[in-house]
Amino acid sequence: MYDAIDDPYTYENSTVLVNKLGLRKQEDLDDFEAEISSARSAEPLPEGQLDFAHYCAVHHHLFQDVYEWAGKPRTVRISKQGSPFCFPEHIDVQAAKLFLQLKADHFLENLPAAEFAVKAAHFLAELNAIHAFREGNGRSQLSFFAMLAERAGHPLDLERLDPGAMLDAMIASFDGDETELAQIIARLVGA
Repeated sequence: MYDAIDDPYTYENSTVLVNKLGLRKQEDLDDFEAEISSARSAEPLPEGQLDFAHYCAVHHHLFQDVYEWAGKPRTVRISKQGSPFCFPEHIDVQAAKLFLQLKADHFLENLPAAEFAVKAAHFLAELNAIHAFREGNGRSQLSFFAMLAERAGHPLDLERLDPGAMLDAMIASFDGDETELAQIIARLVGA
């Protein structure tokens, strides 16, 4: 659950996000969101230039059936367990910087697997710190990253993904330690 102050994304006097079905119980919304985003992730993802607009299109694709604001950067400040994510007024600038660096790094193509894992961990850590959307960041990050890894010649073996370990690694990377995340990525690409 995210912490947000004066959150226009939620129903009045509630922490449940306003959604297209009008679901008012968090459990019902969680179930619907998981089912729909999973179904959408099985469809072909939007094509694009692996830039921020493309990333937003992936989020829209996954959550278009759930939220009106799918694919649009958030407008409120949020934090998780007391750790604030990028302030909304800086999302566009920080995302532009991150994706410009990704392009300058040739989308991590032609790198040995171990080097790819280290650079990819840094990219994911930064993308997570930006946390562009009010909800659905993790699923969007993973879907986008899978496309990036495929293009870079290091397809992910998602059968090997341990969601709990990945979450712990993402938290550690938020605190500045990308080692565990790089190790997880290395395992996913068979390094």
